[in-house]
Amino acid sequence: MVTSAMTLDMLPPLHRAEIISVDWSRLDPEEGKRLRALGIDAGARVAVAHRGIFGGRDPIALIVGRMTIALRRAHAAAMTVEEI
Repeated sequence: MVTSAMTLDMLPPLHRAEIISVDWSRLDPEEGKRLRALGIDAGARVAVAHRGIFGGRDPIALIVGRMTIALRRAHAAAMTVEEI
């Protein structure tokens, strides 16, 4: 199977992926700290549960382990993932 890297905001719903890298410079330091505390960092396995229905399709409901968290699309765009 051929896999390709994409940003998290492009991951189709219910597809599982591993975060390959995060461009922390695109995020506010406090937001980055909060995301790391939730386990969102390189190596984390995630899936998009669903997206918001308005305008920019914010927020994204992200499954991380046994948690579901809301993530802004701009934050998801700073994360490179690879489907697993």
